Amino acid sequence: MARKPAALIAAFALAVSAIFILWLGAGTDIDLRLADAAFDRASASFPMQHAWIAEQFNHVILKSVLSAVGAGFILLALWDTWRPYAAWQPSRRTGVRVTAMSAVLVPTVISLLKYSSSSHCPWDLQRYGGTEPYIRLLEWMPDGVAAGHCLPGGHASSALWLIALAAFWWPHRPRAAMAVGAAMLLFGGWVGWMQQLRGAHFLTHTLWSAWIACALVFAIYIINTRALARLGAMRYSSVPAAIE
Repeated sequence: MARKPAALIAAFALAVSAIFILWLGAGTDIDLRLADAAFDRASASFPMQHAWIAEQFNHVILKSVLSAVGAGFILLALWDTWRPYAAWQPSRRTGVRVTAMSAVLVPTVISLLKYSSSSHCPWDLQRYGGTEPYIRLLEWMPDGVAAGHCLPGGHASSALWLIALAAFWWPHRPRAAMAVGAAMLLFGGWVGWMQQLRGAHFLTHTLWSAWIACALVFAIYIINTRALARLGAMRYSSVPAAIE
């Protein structure tokens, strides 16, 4: 089970980071500045939009590989649930289950939020040759403007569920767990960054995806460890004690 101080620190960090990301999107122009830097005014396009590394490798090949890895964790967790591996330590079983659940829930939740959002992608905006106005997250969408369905960044979620790999080392090796989690967070951020260079998302779109992924992985880990602890406490012997 996660230690209470660590859980409280994680919850506090999530709250503070959510406020920070909200401020970045509502109180600064960092989204527009970075998109402007990726946009070429001379050609009125995002040069990286159809670049092989961004469009084919990052958006197609890498996504397929990560989906296959996620499917592997899901099958492994289902098999262990059906026929538990006796040699597995509790930490390994927890890691597999948390990672498998994250591989499903992180992309699913982010996709649902994305398709219910009104925010537009950069390449759809008038500022970058599109037809839609730029509206910040907390601003009202003008009448007659269709929803953009672009926040949070969906593609980044194909990698951000890997943050759950930290569960294999937590809490017995906290430094290793934090290092793995941070590395996977950076990897997911790079996947989202490639989409930003294509004009598909703003920085805050990727940051919100990362925040949602961290919050979900944290919740999934807490639920799994507490559930396992309760199941362990409910164990009993089916063999009656000998009557003296």
